[in-house]
Amino acid sequence: MTVDDTRTLPAVTGDRRRLSGRSLERSNVSDADLGRRGTRIAFRTVMTLTIAILTVISAGPLLWLAKAAFSTTQDILAQPFALWPSGIQWQNITDAWTQIRIGEFTVNSLIVTSGEVLVALCASVTLGYVLAVQRPRYGTVLNGAIMATLFIPGVISLIPLYLTVIDLNLLDTYWAVWLPNGVSAFNVLIMKQYFESIPRELFEAARVDGAGPLRTLLSIVLPMSRPIIGVVALLAFSASWKDFLWPLLALPSPSRQPLSVGLATVAPQADLAVLMAGMLIALLIPLTVFLVFQRQFLQGAGSAGALKG
Repeated sequence: MTVDDTRTLPAVTGDRRRLSGRSLERSNVSDADLGRRGTRIAFRTVMTLTIAILTVISAGPLLWLAKAAFSTTQDILAQPFALWPSGIQWQNITDAWTQIRIGEFTVNSLIVTSGEVLVALCASVTLGYVLAVQRPRYGTVLNGAIMATLFIPGVISLIPLYLTVIDLNLLDTYWAVWLPNGVSAFNVLIMKQYFESIPRELFEAARVDGAGPLRTLLSIVLPMSRPIIGVVALLAFSASWKDFLWPLLALPSPSRQPLSVGLATVAPQADLAVLMAGMLIALLIPLTVFLVFQRQFLQGAGSAGALKG
């Protein structure tokens, strides 16, 4: 190798590194193609149209519901896509809250959802802690049994679960909804995965200092697991708020039914515009919860294995 070859070696190495780095970012349109004005305009046009179509598909029904909630029944049926031909009917929200008992159903939904979230957090934290940190001898069997429940359709266990609730005298009580729906194998597994990402040295140090399992859970695991706890809470909230079949069976009394069941119960007798206003109220609550906690949700969902990195 000559002196000139030695001098050009770093430049060649740098070019290879740049090429290897750019090869990791592959797309259907290369940088050279995007350098041409016509290709760049066509590519951006296609991307804009695609995003616009997806936005209309996803947000279109929600926007139409918001429009229908403040329209008259005649306008909804005769001119479904017109913007309030008879004016905005603000009183529909008040009528839905009182006439079809949306306020009562909303309170019931909050009670049901709060209980399920608490049960979900207790179950996922304790089971995940046992499997990931304590690691008992039967942990592999328990983990396999929990994962096996993911492959069992809920309809199959519906009748045995219903009979069990009757035998325990829990029918038409909130416990009949809290206990079965609060325990989710998915929540347990993601909690277990997050706990496994906590360095084992912390648990060893706590054991040396004389901390027991409960003290380790309260002083080390829970403070470090706030992001994933928030994720599990939001997932449990969403699943509980939209659940329909099991609350319909477990809570036959209209005075205890949540919004998902109550709206279906009053739909045949309710005015269409008032019913749309009730649906909008039922939609706004979980949507508001997600918008308020979306940053924590996304951070927690993305940090499940961050401690290992």
